[in-house]
Amino acid sequence: MAVILDGKAVSAKIRVQLKTEVEQLKQQGIVPGLAVVIVGDDQASQTYVRNKEKGCEEIGIHSEKYALPAETTQDELLLLVDKLNKKADIDGVLVQLPLPEHIDEKAVIEAISPKKDVDAFHAANVGKIMIGDYQFLPCTPAGIMELIKETGIEIAGKECVVVGRSNIVGKPMAMLLLHQNGTVTICHSRTKNLAEVTRRADILVAAVGKANFVTADMVKQGAVVIDVGMNRNENGKLCGDVDFAAVEPKCSYITPVPGGVGPMTISMLLKNTITSAKNR
Repeated sequence: MAVILDGKAVSAKIRVQLKTEVEQLKQQGIVPGLAVVIVGDDQASQTYVRNKEKGCEEIGIHSEKYALPAETTQDELLLLVDKLNKKADIDGVLVQLPLPEHIDEKAVIEAISPKKDVDAFHAANVGKIMIGDYQFLPCTPAGIMELIKETGIEIAGKECVVVGRSNIVGKPMAMLLLHQNGTVTICHSRTKNLAEVTRRADILVAAVGKANFVTADMVKQGAVVIDVGMNRNENGKLCGDVDFAAVEPKCSYITPVPGGVGPMTISMLLKNTITSAKNR
């Protein structure tokens, strides 16, 4: 039986620490501030934004929410981003993705000041992660690193396989594992004999966005399995990229969905906002 990596519990522990840091900053007259911009009414995005607001409230970060209608133009959005970049009491600017189709995501991400880019999506911050000299880490990969740390398992010298190559999770995840001296393989839709590659993994990170994509025959006995997926199965039930019921008996550690990587992502966002406030 695998040990369940409880993201809620680990996240709660981190937030206690973050709350103390916020209180110390407030004593110096600095109140960390986060601005979240959401365009349109995507349900999942609404939930994420609510959770981010709750997180800020919990640890004492000042948060501002800008909810814009779906028909907002790209120019209007860029104007708001520019305003938030210049706002002295805001340390972090986050534009919730996905954006409506008529808006160029890349242009919006690049418009956010790298100093306030608490999602770490800006090309300047991505480059810093590549060379290992960074200020902010992308929230999901940073949360995953904390969960792996929780296992007490050393990453150095381990076979690490990341399934998925998105700019948000897959690529930065591979870099962070590499910085910890893991031997890293990135798999994707064109990988031949995928199961053969994933079976080598001591640490397997699944970030493909397909329900129950990773099956038991793809996992090595005793592996650490991290599930980044947030999908709905045919019954509309929330599930991950890993077939939990089948894979769990083979692992040493596994993250559940929900309650695994998700809560960690938001805690890392709060951490980045505090880092930015300290640099203020």
